[in-house]
Amino acid sequence: MEKEQNSVVMLKEEESIGTVRIAETVVAHIASIAASEVEGASLPGGAASKASKGVKVEIKNNSVKVEIAVNVKYGYNIPEVSQQLQSKVKSAVENMTGLTCSNVNVRFSSVIIK
Repeated sequence: MEKEQNSVVMLKEEESIGTVRIAETVVAHIASIAASEVEGASLPGGAASKASKGVKVEIKNNSVKVEIAVNVKYGYNIPEVSQQLQSKVKSAVENMTGLTCSNVNVRFSSVIIK
């Protein structure tokens, strides 16, 4: 897999059919949607469609590193929420892209009180 300009990564190339490319922003969006499904966590900026700005993705040699900033809702266990976030994001990225997700680093940026 080769990294190209504008943060686009070639996933597959077959002479008879064509190529498949994926932008890092697409991977970031997948990660933000997966994270928004975890109970006790919320993404800065609201809806998942706009929340990928809190997600950083780096793709090298078929391996993805994800850094995600989230808010934790008051009363939830941070280590448990973190583990669920990491598992959900890793699974979603790997299942949807075929890439290996080597790291999912979670940063809790604030506490949300209802």
